[in-house]
Amino acid sequence: MADQTPPRMKLGVIFGLDDETGPKRFTEIRTLAEAAERIGLDSLWLADHFYYRGPDGAEQGQWEVFTFLSALAAVTSRIQLGPLVACTSFRNPALLAKMADSLDELSGGRFILGLGAGWHEPEYTMFGYPFDHRAARFEEALQVIVPLLRDGHVDFHGQYYTADHTVLRPRGPSPSGPPIWIGARLPRMLGLVARYADAWNTAWYVDPARVTVAYEQFTQACAAVGRDPAAIELTAGALVRMLAPGEAPDPEERAIKGTPEEVAAALRGFAAVGVRHLVLVLTRESPADVERLGRVVELLGQS
Repeated sequence: MADQTPPRMKLGVIFGLDDETGPKRFTEIRTLAEAAERIGLDSLWLADHFYYRGPDGAEQGQWEVFTFLSALAAVTSRIQLGPLVACTSFRNPALLAKMADSLDELSGGRFILGLGAGWHEPEYTMFGYPFDHRAARFEEALQVIVPLLRDGHVDFHGQYYTADHTVLRPRGPSPSGPPIWIGARLPRMLGLVARYADAWNTAWYVDPARVTVAYEQFTQACAAVGRDPAAIELTAGALVRMLAPGEAPDPEERAIKGTPEEVAAALRGFAAVGVRHLVLVLTRESPADVERLGRVVELLGQS
């Protein structure tokens, strides 16, 4: 009988580029990235934002994500890298495809292009980007980005974007460009995932049962466009707090909390519902917490 064991669930981590507690220097991000690669994580992600204003008026800025990903591509050698997710509103879509293909080259084929429509209006206003019709703009952007990366050329004339007989040259090492993940939850956006994505990302969770509920909506979107959902990798995001020895958990914190053994046991629940690549937010980012995550990687590898 053929082996029916499902593939191992990949594990990644996303780090912030914000200045919430003071400027986060590249040396800090590099240290975290090197630790993530050393402990055996499969992927490393950075968020794509310029600025954030909270409900209480608190403000924070963030470094530009593609600049930092390029630097990390040069100082890592194995771990996959990507934005989770790149906002298509912030860059011309043909340029975004060019940047993705260049990062594919810089990383030696380790780049994953995560895409989304964006959501935080203050940064749009501050940097001069239109906030209207985001789903429609996103749909047009995909009609430029996807064929450019897959085929190397596109001729598109839409309401919001134009790519006039555009070619992508030279090409990076991935023959059809980097994999495309799309983060989405609303029906129209899920339909775009079903049509264009290699992977769907749904986040941020503590309970894996919530992934199952979201996946039901996703399969309906796939059925509507005639695509097999099994052809699209299910990826998800989870919130995790790695407790130091003797540290008591905060009952108010929304996260999977515990020792490496306890966290690993909880994360197995995501694999059980079909998640093939799980990206973790560490609610406390530090080299020590990343090192503790190494034991989680080891335990999940033994599953």
